[in-house]
Amino acid sequence: MRHDHLISAKQLTRQDIEGVLDRAASFAEDGGGGHEDHLLGLLFFEPSTRTKMSFDTAMKRLGGDTVDMGSVESSSVKKGESLADTVRVVAGYTDAIVLRHPSEGAAKLASEFVDVPIINAGDGAGQHPTQTLLDLYTIRENAGLDDLTIGIMGDLKYGRTVHSLAAALTNFDTRQHFISPESLRLPRGVRYDLHETGAQVREHTGLEEVLPELDVLYVTRIQRERFPDENEYRQVAGQYRIDAATLEAAKDDLTVMHPLPRVDEIAADVDETTHATYFEQAHNGVPVRMALLDAMLGGGGE
Repeated sequence: MRHDHLISAKQLTRQDIEGVLDRAASFAEDGGGGHEDHLLGLLFFEPSTRTKMSFDTAMKRLGGDTVDMGSVESSSVKKGESLADTVRVVAGYTDAIVLRHPSEGAAKLASEFVDVPIINAGDGAGQHPTQTLLDLYTIRENAGLDDLTIGIMGDLKYGRTVHSLAAALTNFDTRQHFISPESLRLPRGVRYDLHETGAQVREHTGLEEVLPELDVLYVTRIQRERFPDENEYRQVAGQYRIDAATLEAAKDDLTVMHPLPRVDEIAADVDETTHATYFEQAHNGVPVRMALLDAMLGGGGE
């Protein structure tokens, strides 16, 4: 890793990605340590379970500790403090900051005010690069990362996990199929960036035509909280749902993933199939974030 901050998956080269994933595999096997004097600041302006807890766990497994801003309602943000002032203060307490914020571009803005690494844990509908790293780790463990056909289905417009993953996959030999309602297609800017890299990209409104080709199916929920119009959400909610019967048309070794939380887009009966890897995917957040923190804090765990 050659970056002071991790803001976008578009920063990551194949070498960066493989370095983190290889180190994550080592941490998964052997544990951590080496960062006993490091403190990680957790600034979450939006709710989080997996990302926040896995960063907390990762830092502690490395031997360090965390300090947590807590809820927005109990912080000085409630009094009107700016993001710039908040990160300036927390940077004085910690060696790195993990930031989740509802505004796209917030992590980039915050990085301009501090001298410690900023790690983007999700900025609105923008990017979520650490989710992408654990997604790539899961894909590599189950299907490899080259000569891969992947379908990404659901909320492609507001889904920051989708935007990050699509960008990172351009470092590998992949064919990407995007399945969504017309109203939730990939944003024009994301499509443009993918085409500029020469990525093999196709868009669909239905899963059936492409499912038999897929090695990986990455499902996302329709994100109610991102919709400016409740009626728009209701028009698309529940349209894209898979169950065990759906997957009878898939390859036997299809890997089904989901960044979680799910609502109703993956039926519970899929959990009992060999395709389901989304809980494994969530667990992979710890070794992957250990590897990332180790790299950005100077490799003390090596």
